[in-house]
Amino acid sequence: MKESCIKPFVSKYFFASLLLSISFLLYLSYRSSLDSTIISVVDPTPSSAEPGLKIRPGYTSYDSYVQRQLNKTLNPKLRKIWTTRDWNRKILVFSGFFNDLKKKNLLFNSSKALCIGARMGQEVEALRRVGVSDSIGIDLVPSPPLVMKGDFHHQPFDDETFDFEFSNVFDHALYPEKFVDEIQRTLKPGGVCVLHVALSRRSDKYSANDLFSVEPLKKLFKRSKLVRVRTVDGFGLDTEVIFRKNK
Repeated sequence: MKESCIKPFVSKYFFASLLLSISFLLYLSYRSSLDSTIISVVDPTPSSAEPGLKIRPGYTSYDSYVQRQLNKTLNPKLRKIWTTRDWNRKILVFSGFFNDLKKKNLLFNSSKALCIGARMGQEVEALRRVGVSDSIGIDLVPSPPLVMKGDFHHQPFDDETFDFEFSNVFDHALYPEKFVDEIQRTLKPGGVCVLHVALSRRSDKYSANDLFSVEPLKKLFKRSKLVRVRTVDGFGLDTEVIFRKNK
């Protein structure tokens, strides 16, 4: 091949290679920025995360988190246990908790009550049995007539709907701040929130966060005041924390 023919060929090859290299570098830069954006959306551990509250890693998207929670809620063996062996036992224990709250004037028969993450609804049934008839639960999987479908990160209720909210699934919240914000949004001014949490031991394998002290809760409940903290024996949860929403 003549030199005059080779030079244009080499020149075209050089510029084509250069263009491909630049395109590849731009692609890598784009992927890096995209990955950072994705991580900032699905990684629930912001730089300002509260000390004493750790989000468990491993969730690549909100859908993957929801699916993991459903793996527990829809487990046939667990659902059978919840509706047979555990049913009356849990209702009895929850009734004791709620009767104590009534004695402390933190819960009344006239209260409109919500149980968050209620699964089959034992706590709702307990509320009704102690006289709090206007009670309902929410969970990813409904269990009529006690539990309706609802995501505790986005409660399906209007602002200032409830006088009382109870939950023993704080450890399942992927976004604890959103979990608490929704409680404070749907509670009426002066309304009471009761949480049962684990401080001295780690929760089950389906938990999305680990809580090591009450301090993170105090900071999350920005529109409420801490009323009481006490030790309880609540199905693996050892601490009861009570807040009242500011009037």
